[in-house]
Amino acid sequence: AVVPACPVPVSIDTFKAETAAFAAEHGVHILNDIWGLQYEEEPGEMAQVAVRYGLPVVVMHNRNSKEYKGDIIDSMRAFFMKSIDIAEKAGVSYDKLILDPGIGFGKTVEGNLEVMNRLQELKQFDGRRYPLLLGTSRKSFIGNTLDLPVDERMEPTGATCVLGITKGCEIMRVHDVLPISRMCRITDAILAAGSRKE
Repeated sequence: AVVPACPVPVSIDTFKAETAAFAAEHGVHILNDIWGLQYEEEPGEMAQVAVRYGLPVVVMHNRNSKEYKGDIIDSMRAFFMKSIDIAEKAGVSYDKLILDPGIGFGKTVEGNLEVMNRLQELKQFDGRRYPLLLGTSRKSFIGNTLDLPVDERMEPTGATCVLGITKGCEIMRVHDVLPISRMCRITDAILAAGSRKE
């Protein structure tokens, strides 16, 4: 019922291949996998669904533990390299992959803040640039950092989106669409003006 009534592309948020295939049969436009094609019980199956239906897939970073022995970005890059390898072996074209740093998943508050500060390090793998999707809207790391309840996190969400854009993120997943989109659009305009040659 949603797909024909919605004027914009619809994504299905699932790590189950069967669910993704059902949604694809009913016309969804994007797959969104919170386990980055690495769900242990269905290795590689989500990538096969993406190939079968020719859909782009959001590959989100996730892990069961929030503790990292080494550098958090190094760990995330290794995760994404594995996801990209799974996708390539299944036949997913690299231009169908969208990377999501998974803010709020498998990270401490401090870890989320560090990842936000270093987002630009997740843009390129093996010489290829991938779109970054940023989902920070109303997340608990904002609440824990500023001691704010969920319904008072719009402005700091906007700040994270603006920062994300300056670090190379192209897609924002938000709840408060109108105000955040205005923040993003003015940020885009400023960055575009700065890139013009005089």
